Amino acid sequence: MKATVTPFLRFLQGPKQFFVPIFQRRYSWERKHCEQLWYDVLRLGENDEMESHFLGSIVYMEPGVQNVSVVSELLVIDGQQRLTTISLLLLALSRSIEEHSIEIGISQRRLLNYYLFNADEEDDLRYKQLLTRRDKETLIHLLENRELPANSSPLLVENYHFFKSQLSYDNLETVYTGIQKLRIVDITLDRNIDNPQLIFESLNSTGLSLSQSDLIRNYVLMGQEPDFQNRLYEEYWFPMEQRFGNEYTKRFDRFIRDYLTLKTRQIPNVKSVYEKFKIHIPSTDDSEMLENNIGDISRYAKHYTSIALLQEEDPELQKCFKNIQDLRVEVAFPFLLEVYEDYTRRKIEKAEIIEILRLIESYVFRRAVCGIPTNSLNKTFASLMTEVDKENYLKNLKIAFSKMRSYRRYPSDIEFKQSLLIRDVYNFDRCNYLLRNLENYGRNDPIGDENHTIEHIMPQNTNLSKAWQDELGESFQEIHEKYLHRIGNLTLIATRDNPALSDLPFSEKRDMDGGFRDSPLRLNRSLARTPQWEENAILARAEELAEKALKIWISPQ
Repeated sequence: MKATVTPFLRFLQGPKQFFVPIFQRRYSWERKHCEQLWYDVLRLGENDEMESHFLGSIVYMEPGVQNVSVVSELLVIDGQQRLTTISLLLLALSRSIEEHSIEIGISQRRLLNYYLFNADEEDDLRYKQLLTRRDKETLIHLLENRELPANSSPLLVENYHFFKSQLSYDNLETVYTGIQKLRIVDITLDRNIDNPQLIFESLNSTGLSLSQSDLIRNYVLMGQEPDFQNRLYEEYWFPMEQRFGNEYTKRFDRFIRDYLTLKTRQIPNVKSVYEKFKIHIPSTDDSEMLENNIGDISRYAKHYTSIALLQEEDPELQKCFKNIQDLRVEVAFPFLLEVYEDYTRRKIEKAEIIEILRLIESYVFRRAVCGIPTNSLNKTFASLMTEVDKENYLKNLKIAFSKMRSYRRYPSDIEFKQSLLIRDVYNFDRCNYLLRNLENYGRNDPIGDENHTIEHIMPQNTNLSKAWQDELGESFQEIHEKYLHRIGNLTLIATRDNPALSDLPFSEKRDMDGGFRDSPLRLNRSLARTPQWEENAILARAEELAEKALKIWISPQ
């Protein structure tokens, strides 16, 4: 390894090309990172006493054989984010010099030919830096001032325009002076001696920190023979990235954690996923074993996107996954991944997986209604499959649920119903989910949340009108306090009709245009037939809805 502190602009000079290998993440710097760089450059340019500013390191691997007549192609191990961002700043600076026809100590042509292009080369060798896939195409279009492709990389485009918008006639020379003062540590690795993976892991980067999935991708792909590396990426890793789409950065770490939980029956700490991954899949020279491992990860990634990102093609299964997603129970995903894998391998039938998914949803929701703490759910789902004999899958899962006690328990019909009847449902964070599912039970055309809102039949206003006092009877105040937010007094109504109902007397809410009698929602059918809204009517409707809830959120009978 050779490490040298050098000015950034000198580092770029000469016939060389820095290319980002396929296992590296895409360009990721956001506006806040560019704003910090811009501030540092301006500060350097304006302050004559500041001689330099340290950017961090750029680590790369030299080719095994050098040929003086050919551009040196240098594989970037670390530093592509800084390298790319300053290239965008230099490009914006060159365009501004041309627009303002100003002398700042360097011409536009020299700026381009010294730092962004290999002037005497053609095709890909013409560029000082090559990124991967869509990033590569976008950067080249920016450099060549061409119309951007339809699927251009948004961060590259946005950050270039940010720098361009900040540059003006008055600050061009200042910016160029600041860039000249930037310093990096130029670290060159010897491919015959240095282990790039170990060096990569130990770097204390000053840029955007790597995610666990970044480290894992580099771990499995870095160091492989180029042809094998390309095949692993094209056949397995890139399709995974495509399936996750814009959710890749946010979701892939979580998927790997769930995958390891499934495989090891232990839940890795969020910050130690990478270390646990290396223990589960040790580094190996056995290419067949490595490919099998990556193929397995890719297979489960497809399951994960079917479940978590609702990419499931079967509408009945997608509906089940949507309900589970609405409950925000990601702790169940390791278990769901295994169930889905068994379904795809035909160990269980479609009707069975649907009932299993309903049991999972019901287990989580019943516990929420009954107020059972959720802090044990991750361990419950991590170990649940160890209690299931897959020879009789569904039956044994029901037995496992039925045997759970104390804080792990699956609430019985009696406990669930009683809790639902007395709960403050309106302030329950799953109130919309509850009412929507009660409405959609048995419907062929299910409703969503977007066009409906929660309506209190007996209004929230504590200063009840004379009409409502008469409606509720002598104990109106006690009835109002007791039942206001309970299930019997809540319904859904079309959003456009909600303001009109407000505090109106019950008979007007029932009979007006857009009222309960006019509503197409099943939740309002009994209200259309109710002559008076008093305690017995509230209790009767609560009982009706609670009985329906027992059919929706099933028990493991």
